[in-house]
Amino acid sequence: MNHMADSIPPPAGTLVVAAVQAEPVPGEVTGNAVTAARLVLQAAGRGAALTVLPELFLPAYHPPALRAGRTADIAAAVDGRVADGRLDPLREAARAAAATVLIGAAVRQPDGRRTCTALLVDRAGTVTAAYDTQLLWGPDEKELFTPGTAGATLTVDGWRFGLGICYDGCFPEHGRAAAADGAHGYLLPSGFVVGSEHRRDVYYAARALDNTMYVVFANSVDGTPPWRFNGGAAVYDPEGRPLVRAGNTGEAVVTATLDAAELARARAAHTMLRDRFRDLGTVRRQLAS
Repeated sequence: MNHMADSIPPPAGTLVVAAVQAEPVPGEVTGNAVTAARLVLQAAGRGAALTVLPELFLPAYHPPALRAGRTADIAAAVDGRVADGRLDPLREAARAAAATVLIGAAVRQPDGRRTCTALLVDRAGTVTAAYDTQLLWGPDEKELFTPGTAGATLTVDGWRFGLGICYDGCFPEHGRAAAADGAHGYLLPSGFVVGSEHRRDVYYAARALDNTMYVVFANSVDGTPPWRFNGGAAVYDPEGRPLVRAGNTGEAVVTATLDAAELARARAAHTMLRDRFRDLGTVRRQLAS
C-alpha cells in the first residue's frame, strides 16, 4: 500500500536531542521561563540541537493556579506567533545555543479558546504556538482547555517529528498518524503524576515500537500532592528500548543521539508501517457460539 511516509526521504546522519524533567512553580511564568532557559543551555552544552520540556511547564501543571486567572496564559496571534516578553530569556537561550525548543504552555487563542499547547522556540528565538493537545485527560483538563483539531509535524535538520502532548501518546492512532505523515520521531511534553510509572514507561515505548520511530518524552517532577509528578524523562529507540531515562525524582536533563542508520535498520527489520492496512478492522465477520 502507498502511504505518505513512503515518499518522505530518510534523515541523514545523527541528531542529538534532550528530554528534560524539572519542577516549575505554579503560576510563575517569568521564573519558569528563566528555569527553562537554564535547562536549554545545559542541554546545548551536551550537544543537543533539540530540547523538549514538560507539558504546561510555563504555568506549571497545577489546576488551582490555572483556574486562578489569566496571568498564567500566553497569548497567541492569529498566525500563531507569541510576543510575550516573559519568554525573552528562553528566546535568548535558543538563539545563543542555536537550539530548537518545545515547551508546554496554557495558550489563549485569538478567538478566546484556551488550549494546552506545545510552544516551539526556533533557533532565531521566534516563538510559535505549534500544537494544541487533541486529547484532554480527566475533568480538570476538560474544564480548563479546549481540545486542538489538528496534528503537527516539525522538521529539524532533516528529521521529521510528530508533536503530541502527554495523553495524546496514550492512543496508538495518534502516534501512527505522525508516522503516516513521515515522522522519524515523536515529541511528547508530558505531566505524569506519582503512581502512574508503569503506564508512563509502557505507553511511549509502545509508540516507538508500533511505529519504528524515536520517542522523546519530557515530564514534570516532584511538586506537592496531589500534583506530584514522577519524572522518568526518556528517549526511546525505534524498537521501544530506552536509550536514556532519568530517575523518578529530581531535576534532570538527559540526552541521546538519534541515528539515521539505526532508524533504517529498525524499519527494515520491522515492517509494520509498510505492511499495515489503512482500514484494518473496519470490516469484521460476526461469529456466534
